[in-house]
Formats: sequence, structure tokens, C-alpha cells
Amino acid sequence: MRAEPVTSIHQSTPFVPEEGATMADWLALLKPRVISLVVFTGAAGMAVAPQWPPVILAFIDIFCICIGAGAAGAINMWYDRDIDAIMRRTSVRPIPDHRMDPDRALTYGIVLSVLSVILLWLASNALAAAILAFSIFFYAVIYTIWLKRRTPQNIVIGGAAGAFPPMIGYAAATGTLHLLPVIMFAIVFLWTPPHFWSLSLYACKDYTRAGIPMLPVVKGPRHTRWQILTYTVILVAASLVPGFYHLAGPLYNMAAGLLGLGFLIMALGVLRDPQDRDGQSLTVDKPARRAFRYSLLYLFLLFLALLIDRVFLS
Repeated sequence: MRAEPVTSIHQSTPFVPEEGATMADWLALLKPRVISLVVFTGAAGMAVAPQWPPVILAFIDIFCICIGAGAAGAINMWYDRDIDAIMRRTSVRPIPDHRMDPDRALTYGIVLSVLSVILLWLASNALAAAILAFSIFFYAVIYTIWLKRRTPQNIVIGGAAGAFPPMIGYAAATGTLHLLPVIMFAIVFLWTPPHFWSLSLYACKDYTRAGIPMLPVVKGPRHTRWQILTYTVILVAASLVPGFYHLAGPLYNMAAGLLGLGFLIMALGVLRDPQDRDGQSLTVDKPARRAFRYSLLYLFLLFLALLIDRVFLS
């Protein structure tokens, strides 16, 4: 089973408004559910730094990470409006649902990108602003425009875009980087493939219809299940590195072990599910769906444990 490229509607389909864009539509362009995790990991990166900026500047720094991530999401929605219109789970987004002019959405994303980088530079330092700018570029251009429609490794490489916030937060607080935020980057980077591949297993028909070469579309669900387990093993090993280098204490080490064990159990459940048809599980309790939801909880609790360990127990 292989994805067939779709015909782009970027030039061929004019915008025909059905309803005026609302504030909720402008907010939806920023992908608020994605932003919430990005903001948390960015705040965690700032919180584990040896010194913190003044409270007002810290809030501005986190706000810039939030707006920068949202701006990248808006550019992503502008570019992906053709495939979003085909996929069931994205067809109600403001642009494919004809509630918003694509050009206005692109302008919105670019303006917010520039403003977030400049404001972060003024509120903190050039290093943090540079990493934020690169993360926006990586998501909007490297992942969205270059990788997503060309290779089943789109998530593996493109996952770096969502892994930068801990480094941005740490750099905003200190003006430098350290081993710990780099490890946090690596954890998010390794977490992304099993997280999104779990989603792609139960949304495989959507990706096939849109012509996106996600791993289960190109290599099949069985290969994807093994890759989920492989990356989960590597992720769990990476999550133990802070303890190995004495960058975290007993609370984090215990949380990393227990949460990692839970993730491995979920990945094994995905691997052992034999009921595939066109890449979509037929079981009532879909293991891939459960693994996807657990992965969100995993990253939140892991970074929360690191934050508590470093801020309150060290």
C-alpha cells in the first residue's frame, strides 16, 4: 500500500468564503492543543536552569515560545490546506472549511513568527531568539514543505521542530546551553516517532487518501509497530540519562523508570495487535489509540517529575 500524491489546490481552487472567520478560527490556526505541550516543555527547560529571569520576563519568554509555535502551525495549515480538505480529521479546520482566506492565514503566521522572535530577543537574548527562529523555520519549511509529502521519515527528522522548546527556555534564562536541555531535546525528539506513528496507525486511511507517505502507508502496519517498539526502547534509555549524569535525583529516576515501563507495555500492546486491515486496527480497544494517548501523558509527567526534582528537591 503506497500513498499517491494528491493534486495541489494551492493554485487551482479560489477561496470562496462560506462564513466569516471568528476569533475561534484565528485561535485554531495556532493549533492550541499542540501549543500546550510545547509551552510546558519550554517552561520546564526554563525552570531547570540554574538561574531564572525576572517573573515578568519569564512570562514574556514563554509567551514568545507559545506564539512562535502557533505561528509555525498557522503556516503549516496554510500550506497543507489541500490535504487537510481530504482528511476527515482536518477537514473542519478554518481554511479547508472555507472560513478563512489562505493568504490572510499565511500573513498571520509570518507576522506572528517575526514578532515572537524579535520580542524574545528583546526580552532575553539572541541565542534563545535564534533557536526559536530556527524551530519555526524547521517546522514550517523543512518538515511541512520539504519532508512531509516526500518521505516516510518525515516524523523522525521533522520531530526536531517540536523538540527545541526546552533548549529555548533554558537559553532564555541563561543565555547559554547545557547538557540537560540537550538531553531534554533528545527525549522529545525520540518521543515524537512512537507518538505520531501510533496516531498514523489508526488514521492510516486518512493519510492514504491524502497521499502522505506516513510509515504505515508506505511500509505497512507491521513494520510500523516494530518501529514504535524500537523507538520506545531508545526513548526509555535516553530518559534515564539525566540520572546517569547526576542531573536529576531519585524522584525523576523513579518516574522515568515507571513511565518508561508503561510506555514499553503500550508499545508491546501495539506490536501484538494482529488485527489490521489497510493499516487500521479492528479491535474494540485499539492499542494504537491507547498508546497515542499514553504518550501525551508520558511526556507531561516525565518533564513534570524533572521539574519538581530540580526545582524543589535538589
